[in-house]
Amino acid sequence: MPWRSRRRPVFEEQWGCSGRCVLAMVRDALRREMGDRTSATTSALHHHRVPLGLLLLSQGWITHPQLRRALEAQRQNGTGRIGEWLIAECGLEAEQITRGLSLQWSCPVLSVEGFSPEAMALVMPEIFVERFGLMPLRIAGGRILYVAFEDHLDASASLAIERMTGLKVESGILNEVQFRAAQSRLLECDRVEVKIEAVSDADTLAGRITAILEQKQPVASRLVRLHHYYWLRLWLENGAVGKPGKFPFSGEDMGDYVFTVGAQG
Repeated sequence: MPWRSRRRPVFEEQWGCSGRCVLAMVRDALRREMGDRTSATTSALHHHRVPLGLLLLSQGWITHPQLRRALEAQRQNGTGRIGEWLIAECGLEAEQITRGLSLQWSCPVLSVEGFSPEAMALVMPEIFVERFGLMPLRIAGGRILYVAFEDHLDASASLAIERMTGLKVESGILNEVQFRAAQSRLLECDRVEVKIEAVSDADTLAGRITAILEQKQPVASRLVRLHHYYWLRLWLENGAVGKPGKFPFSGEDMGDYVFTVGAQG
């Protein structure tokens, strides 16, 4: 029987005995991802947070007149974060804003110590780094991946990275200047090749992913959703499956696909 010699593709630790079998597994994964309520938007998550200006005021780091001045400058210009205006209009240090953000989000302030842009560039597609203001920094203890955010945490993004890499993700805030400098270095590095596609609906997406798996025949693959993006990662040869978890140590023999569905494309 033809299926007896078939050992690929492997999708989320399951072997696909036939194209129909692979399609069923992909549809199950899409139902799981599309029904995942953990990916609430950042703005929705932010509603219960104490506004940064009020938090800084409560800490005694700014005065009422300073806060009013910054808010007025922000209103008149129609752009910019309140922290930026407190620095520009009131002379606050960037470090004070970073400390305030860490209090606002109940998370640590991270540093770039131990940052390896060549290794971290392999963690995720460039589009996520640019669109969601996040950046992988380092792996600690072989099992913990530290991910830095510029001005807010994104639990959905952290969960997606955790599920894709098999590593526990710890999130924190990084100083804006350090964040920008590290991001620039990261984006200059080689990474896993990525293809970005838009599809019309979920059925089309399931068929497209199945076709990719059947064509590429990966030894491992996984699908996760990061907000409105669907991220498919392929490990094409046994040597590409790194340790710890499924963290890649090279972009060779790997592939990333990022999909959007319908109007979200």
